[in-house]
Amino acid sequence: MKILAIETATEACSAALYIDGEISERYKVAPRQHAELILPMMDQLLAEAELKLSQLDALAFGRGPGSFTGVRIATGVIQGAAFGAELPVVPVSTLAALAQGYFRIKGARRILPAFDARMQEIYWAAYEVTADDLATRVGVEQVASPGLVVLPEGNDWCGVGTGWATYREILTQRMGHHLKAVEGDLLCSAQDVALLAMRGYGAGEAVAAEDALPVYLRNQVAKKPKK
Repeated sequence: MKILAIETATEACSAALYIDGEISERYKVAPRQHAELILPMMDQLLAEAELKLSQLDALAFGRGPGSFTGVRIATGVIQGAAFGAELPVVPVSTLAALAQGYFRIKGARRILPAFDARMQEIYWAAYEVTADDLATRVGVEQVASPGLVVLPEGNDWCGVGTGWATYREILTQRMGHHLKAVEGDLLCSAQDVALLAMRGYGAGEAVAAEDALPVYLRNQVAKKPKK
């Protein structure tokens, strides 16, 4: 199985190539440079593996939520690549990817990823890592004030992402003794998008290029102001 994944929804820009269980990645924290970096990253990974885009089984991308511009970049790049190579695309939640990344680094299995959504709100979800070592969402993704997000049941939850960095005091007080740890600096990585895309592909979640759409959660961001 061969999947090329990209992720540009946060300050980090990355691309990863999954080949039969092995993953290689290009990763750089470079705000406002994603549009310039992502295509060369993809080309480098394919060149090193001596593969053409058309030889892959699928593409994958972090479909949001996250930076509006970053999510649009990933969507545009992956749609263009998929059209040209006639490949299916697996959209992957950036919140899921963040949870998967924390599990990969820390081994925690109950994770609350949150991005700072500006406007005094956060993008938020709860994930549990199942027996297959992949993050599975509990409940729904949402955008809300940190004082109003739906809290999960149970203990040993770990908060991760910029939402926790910005609103740590509010979220920590709300979680109380149910919270085990907080890591506010972790960003998304394409290698975690690739891992989750493998499961998505097997579950029939791959879509045609034109259906590889972003998820903003806050719909009004994309609306034009009324005159």
